[in-house]
Amino acid sequence: MAKKLQITLTRSLIGRTEEQKKTVEALGLRKVNHSVVKEDNVALRGMLNRVGHLVDVVELD
Repeated sequence: MAKKLQITLTRSLIGRTEEQKKTVEALGLRKVNHSVVKEDNVALRGMLNRVGHLVDVVELD
């Protein structure tokens, strides 16, 4: 697995379920096109699995 992941919110949260909104908030994303860099781990991968259709993920070394 990569050491870090750059996560970018690419789709709006309007009309999404409350669970998806809270997952995106827990990732630290606020607005569309906002990016964060996080350490890669199993919990983070699970969160990305739930909102994968809303975010873009790039593996960093």
